[in-house]
This record gives sequence, C-alpha cells and structure tokens, in this order.
Amino acid sequence: MLSAENLHLKVPSKEPNSKVLCEDLTLTLEAGQCWAILGKNGSGKTTLLHALSGLGKPAAGRVRLDGQPLGEIPRRQLALRVGALLQEETTAFSGTTLDYVLLGRFTHSATLTPDISDIAAARHALHLAGIAQAEQQALATLSGGERQRVRIALLLAQAPDIYFLDEPLQHLDLPHQLAVMQLFRQLAHEAGKTVVMVLHDIFWASRFCDHALLIHDDGKIIYGDTPRMITQNAMENLYQCRFQTVSTSDGNYFLPTLE
Repeated sequence: MLSAENLHLKVPSKEPNSKVLCEDLTLTLEAGQCWAILGKNGSGKTTLLHALSGLGKPAAGRVRLDGQPLGEIPRRQLALRVGALLQEETTAFSGTTLDYVLLGRFTHSATLTPDISDIAAARHALHLAGIAQAEQQALATLSGGERQRVRIALLLAQAPDIYFLDEPLQHLDLPHQLAVMQLFRQLAHEAGKTVVMVLHDIFWASRFCDHALLIHDDGKIIYGDTPRMITQNAMENLYQCRFQTVSTSDGNYFLPTLE
C-alpha cells in the first residue's frame, strides 16, 4: 500500500511565489486498483506522479510505502516495488530492443550481466507489449509508437508492485491504445498490481480505470470511484469546455463539443 499524507505540491518547489498545485492531499493507493489522473495541461499531473513514485520531493507532506517513507527506502529496493514510465523518450540508446528492455531487469540481478531468467522475462515483456518481433532490431530504427511499446515492455520487465505511467498512450494507434489499457487493467485486477496512469482521453479512463483523480487549475483535487468522478458536469468543470453525453450499452461516455 502506498499512501500520501498532507501532500503539498507547487512549482517551482522552492520559491515563495510558486504556483500551488495541491494542498494537504491525503490519498491511499491499494493493490488491485487502477487509477486515472486527469487534468488540463500544467495542472500538476506529472508533478504529482513524480512525488508519489519518489522521483520528486513534495513541498510538504510525506509519501509512505507500507508505512515507510519513500526517502528512507534504498533506491534499488524501491525499484523492486515501484516503477515509472515517464513522458521523456529515450532516443540515444544504441543497442537492440531486447538490450533496452533488459535494463528493466537490473534491480533483479546480482551482476550487470543478464542471466537466462532475465532474458526470458524481457522477451515475455516484449510479447505482452506486442513488440516481440522487433527484439533484435536497433531501438533507434523503430517508429515512435513502437518505441513507446518498448518503453512499456521495459517497465513490465522490471515487474514492480506499483506502476506509475505518465501518458502511456502517447504515439500509439487505436488498437495498441486498447491493448495497453487492457494489459494494465489486467495487471491490476488479476495480478493485484497498483496502476496509476496520467491520461488525456477520458473515454479510456472511464472504461478501464476503477478510480479517478481530478486535478483542477486552482489546486483543488478530488478523487473517488470512476463513475462518480467522470460525469458530464465534472468534466466540464475540469476542462472548462462543453461536453455531450453519448449513451452506449457499456454505459455513458462524454465527448467535448464546441457548441
């Protein structure tokens, strides 16, 4: 279980006149949950993700993993429990796709040389990400969408208990967006992982995530079960534009409109 206690976030974090992103956020992330983080550009979604994953320090408050502050957990030990997919894309790596995914096995290995189990885990991760056919291809030769799937495979090879993903669907076409959302929902619901995703498409969030956290421009944060959080009124308040409701056999979904 990962918990945030009285979390205070602002940017820049050290300046007195910084923009406040959130104040006194208290949040618990449980095993088996799949979360969506929604909000406009610049609202603080990435900053929150960094604070929760231990990649950034909050202005105030504390994040704990099973009761232990993240800052007190050795980085290698933390990497066995928490993994993050960031927006930044690696383009300078000169090795093959398989070599790149094997980097995710570093925390599991006693040496820098991967063993048979590491290679098997990396190949399985490539298979799950739908990019196994490119394992011997140079990473730099892949398209943007293919590299995104390889980056997801690296995180899968790391095999943490908690997955933080910052815009995991960027560069992906629709079939691969669907496959990625299905994959991470299965990791949460069937493998008991905790999955937290920053998303821009509220359709995917409402269809695949059971919890949603909404970050407003004024620092207000609300969260809860997805059906209560993702409504037409809530989306109009969050994004400051009009939405229309589309009813389907699976439920109601919301599309932005210029009307």
